[in-house]
Amino acid sequence: MVEKRTCSFCGTEIEPGTGKLYVKKDGSALYFCKMKCQKNMLNLGRIPRRIRWTKSYSKKS
Repeated sequence: MVEKRTCSFCGTEIEPGTGKLYVKKDGSALYFCKMKCQKNMLNLGRIPRRIRWTKSYSKKS
């Protein structure tokens, strides 16, 4: 059985055989579904809670 993974940035499910695995120097693993998610998290340092198109986005009430 193939294990389903979720994107570390936007929270969508990643199909088996697609996406990218990024391993940090401390040994933690990040999974990305597309380059857009990878660039937003690693290069731009954005927080997923503040980006509207992610699943973890929460509206401030």
